[in-house]
Amino acid sequence: MNPLAQQLNETIARDNPHVADMLSSLGKAMYLPKLGILSQSAEAKQKAGSYNATIGIATENGKPMHLEVIQETLSAYDPKDLYEYAPPGGKPELRAIWREKMIAENPSVAGKQISQPVVTNALTHGLSIVGDLFVDAGDAVIVPDKNWENYELTFNVRRGGEMVYYPLYDADNRFNAAGLRDALLSRKDKGKAIVLLNFPINPTGYTPGVEEGRAIVAAVRDAAEAGINVVAVTDDAYFGLFFEDSLQESLFGQLSGLHERVLAIKVDGATKEEYVWGFRVGFITYGGLSDASLSALEQKTIGNIRSTISSGPHPSQTFILRALKSDRFQAQKEEKFRIMKGRANKVKNLLDSGKYGDVWTYYPFNSGYFMCLNLTVDAEAVRQRLLNAYGVGTIALGETDLRVAFSCIEEGNLEDLFDRIYQAVLDVKAGNA
Repeated sequence: MNPLAQQLNETIARDNPHVADMLSSLGKAMYLPKLGILSQSAEAKQKAGSYNATIGIATENGKPMHLEVIQETLSAYDPKDLYEYAPPGGKPELRAIWREKMIAENPSVAGKQISQPVVTNALTHGLSIVGDLFVDAGDAVIVPDKNWENYELTFNVRRGGEMVYYPLYDADNRFNAAGLRDALLSRKDKGKAIVLLNFPINPTGYTPGVEEGRAIVAAVRDAAEAGINVVAVTDDAYFGLFFEDSLQESLFGQLSGLHERVLAIKVDGATKEEYVWGFRVGFITYGGLSDASLSALEQKTIGNIRSTISSGPHPSQTFILRALKSDRFQAQKEEKFRIMKGRANKVKNLLDSGKYGDVWTYYPFNSGYFMCLNLTVDAEAVRQRLLNAYGVGTIALGETDLRVAFSCIEEGNLEDLFDRIYQAVLDVKAGNA
């Protein structure tokens, strides 16, 4: 093992041997080179006053070389903020301002020891880093039975983790914290579990209430007290889109420092929070350890990025940074929030109106981009009927669940959308699919 990796492992183990045990074999071996091209280039940037012949970019007239056909569409930006490589961990100013934003929006984080967020190539990349650093073959990855399908690719196919499912909703249509607790405790003989907490949930658009949140945290604590090392990951892809009386912040704050056997990891990003899906800017943040251990995990994370994508795209980081610093940012974001909330409320009003009879029920939703119908007929048959007869695209999940993304439908068109879904269900019921 590289001595730098060993040094990072020893730092973490001195602070918290349980967290050291959570690292996968790849996680233990990962490090950020101190004497490589990046460190030598950084040193040259500070001291090489005559010529800097270290980094693999081209320059011209003291600026990064670029094509005018590209720069003319980006004239508001200095070429140095677009064309150079971004640092593997992301632009330092962006990392700092995102951390400030996170603390401001999550009061429970205040006073907790958290790392500087590391910039990822959006949320999926952040989750993939979690898989690389913490999941070995056979490790339990605990998710509800209604979840984002990419989890299986990320944690099972890529890393060999064992997916462990529990029912998302309990008998009262609330988050099934008891089911989560049972799933965790079922891994007592293994001594380790990775828990993914995705709120608002994709696909059903549900965020637990405050009491449910406390029950989730208690379930994680119970597992830790039973001797299980828990990697608790909050997938906060849709953070901030809370339309009703639910948790209004991430559970990351409550999980940070919860127990010596709990490592809190927050994966979030501008992707959906700031409506910039194609920019691919996300973040990964660690909580609840000493500064030295947090720094060690940062270095392992940045080493992982260096070894896979080298660094994230520089232009999109610059765009996000400029937006976050703008005095118009908050007002514009609030405007989009009101639009999204209006769409969610419209959907709920339609579904509660009695207009559609008893051909479906719907899973509780109060946040995010989606909601999910529970049909009385085959969901895939309805999906196909909607496409072929009504020109409507939806997502079939399992035998009866149909996911509808109200986020991409204008409020004035939502009734027509659900009228078409209703008719497609009737068609399938009558054998006309």
